[in-house]
Amino acid sequence: MIPDHVPEENVYYGSGDLKKESHVPSFDKYKELYMKSIDNPDEFWGVVAKDFFWKSKPTGPFLSYNFDVTKGEIFIKCMEGASTNICYNLLDRNVHERKLGDRIAFFWEGNEPGDESVVTYRELLQRVCRFANVLRSQGVKKGDRVSIYMPMVIELVVAMLACVRIGAVHSIVFAGFSAESLCERIMDSQCLLLITADGFYRGDKLINLKHLADEALQKCRDKGFPVKRCIVLKHLSKEPEESMDSHSPPAKRSCPDLQVPWNPEVDLCWHALISEASDECEPEWCNSEDPLFILYTSGSTGKPKGVVHTVSGYMLYTATTFKLVFDHQPDDVYWCTADIGWITGHSYITYGPLANGATSVLFEGLPTYPDVSRMWEIVDKYHVTKFYTAPTAIRLLMKFGSEPVQKFKRKSLKVLGTVGEPINPEAWHWYYNVVGEKRCPIVDTFWQTETGGHVLTPLPAATPMKPGSATFPFFGVVPAILNESGEELEGPSEGYLVFKQPWPGVMRTVYGNHQRFESIYFKKFPGYYVTGDGCRRDKDGYYWITGRIDDMLNVSGHLLSTAEVESALVEHRAVAEAAVVGRPHPIKGESLYCFVTLKDGVAYSQMLEAELKKQVREKIGAIATPDYIQNAPGLPKTRSGKIMRRVLRKIACNEKDLGDISTLADSSVVEELFQNRCCPSV
Repeated sequence: MIPDHVPEENVYYGSGDLKKESHVPSFDKYKELYMKSIDNPDEFWGVVAKDFFWKSKPTGPFLSYNFDVTKGEIFIKCMEGASTNICYNLLDRNVHERKLGDRIAFFWEGNEPGDESVVTYRELLQRVCRFANVLRSQGVKKGDRVSIYMPMVIELVVAMLACVRIGAVHSIVFAGFSAESLCERIMDSQCLLLITADGFYRGDKLINLKHLADEALQKCRDKGFPVKRCIVLKHLSKEPEESMDSHSPPAKRSCPDLQVPWNPEVDLCWHALISEASDECEPEWCNSEDPLFILYTSGSTGKPKGVVHTVSGYMLYTATTFKLVFDHQPDDVYWCTADIGWITGHSYITYGPLANGATSVLFEGLPTYPDVSRMWEIVDKYHVTKFYTAPTAIRLLMKFGSEPVQKFKRKSLKVLGTVGEPINPEAWHWYYNVVGEKRCPIVDTFWQTETGGHVLTPLPAATPMKPGSATFPFFGVVPAILNESGEELEGPSEGYLVFKQPWPGVMRTVYGNHQRFESIYFKKFPGYYVTGDGCRRDKDGYYWITGRIDDMLNVSGHLLSTAEVESALVEHRAVAEAAVVGRPHPIKGESLYCFVTLKDGVAYSQMLEAELKKQVREKIGAIATPDYIQNAPGLPKTRSGKIMRRVLRKIACNEKDLGDISTLADSSVVEELFQNRCCPSV
């Protein structure tokens, strides 16, 4: 599977200096470790597990599983019989055993330049213990679900680790999602309590988060599921009485005009609660396969699915991928620009870095605010060595040329990373040449919410890089490419990307619906985990992700379900039917192109279009706002009534070669749609 030799031409290598200190310094070393991870996973992961604290040891094999639905229920179990606590391993172990209490865990950089603070590992442990005691005082216990809807502040990390410390299951909802989306996730996971903030700024835009949270809780009540408690962090409306730590400058984010609704029967003030809480809290010892968190990702049916990750396997996998993929060293300053509301923020802002005792930057703002040099200013300010961002951000900043980048030195950078979607070669070269000045390897990581961590990725000093390729599998991961018949393809080929066996960090189920888990990931090709992505393997054995095969769109690195957007559109009183497809976009990767068929007697207008966009924003969130909406008197359908989305994608891109359309019930619909199509400039 892994080639004996890598190509000498058209590849890029990490620097010699990087190889000197690297955990995996050569391709030969990568191959040696990879084969060990496949042939003897107990030994490979056993070495990793020795770095962590276990209250009790495992009683069986490191991994046991069934990936074949024809042989019974799908299951994955890791280190059965062992017990531990992730919060203890991330904080107590680093403070007391590794003597890292005074090391900075996070540099927090606010939306406004100059609004900043730092928190050490010791301070973070104290604050987590206090809030864990607060949660216990509110009746939260092991196994209970807690919903978190917060901006990118240190308290978000505190809240999630406080849940983990007492064995509660956190369900974080991205603060850009709508009240409807928050309500749906609270109800699906039956959350006991909501943690939120008054508001935050996203660039120069004020987000009244408490208002959205209240709206979501009202929707829950209307649907018969009242949430009795909501803990509110006063981030903007009032300066907290207790500063983040002794060396934080005065905040610049105060917004006295923010109107914060308050319901004394439900709402509790974060700052008042922690002021009375003890900073000592005994952790809850959890079994390896106890649930750790639920994180919702879009489903192809339109209903978001609650991905469940469990304790031990996820901890080991995020810790190991972080250490090796970013080649973490003790003096590094690491910055992942993702939001903790997504899996990237879970794995590579919170769990992976803290498990390694890393110092990270936590950024609240935008890459273009107050100007397009903000990211590089932050890199220089904190001497960032390892930098991880999305191709969408790179393409956005490319538009402004190299001058905003070159205003800052960036000499500290050693490794650059990308996440969320395949990076196009043009953006790769700009990132490599301009940002990294041809000295920083790029780790182009492929993974999913479901995989927990990187599954295809270069290693900085070991893997010769091809621009746009995710290269080779991480340790313990066995990929394959299948054709439509489920046959494994060898050598250069293209088809469905699947995995043949589990790794420690893979998801265990869809919350409350194991049958859906089996149906989505294992029924199409029994014996394999199906990613939903297409993949190409070249003659040198490199893997290239070609995009989603199912009804999902990758917009700015975020997966969106076409069915979910269609459902939001047809809820409008004027819409009879809707179909949504992706159209290539130079910045976002894909854009949403929507076809709507109106009810009889309804005229299409700009006002109606604005209403439809607003409806989608309110139902799902701003990230799902349609880029283009086309009036479609009819949609191309087969004789059995199935919408031919393949044809709609061609229309959206103005491509006249439609292929075989002999199954169309009415081909005249297609010509009419071409004549009336939106005319986007890109």
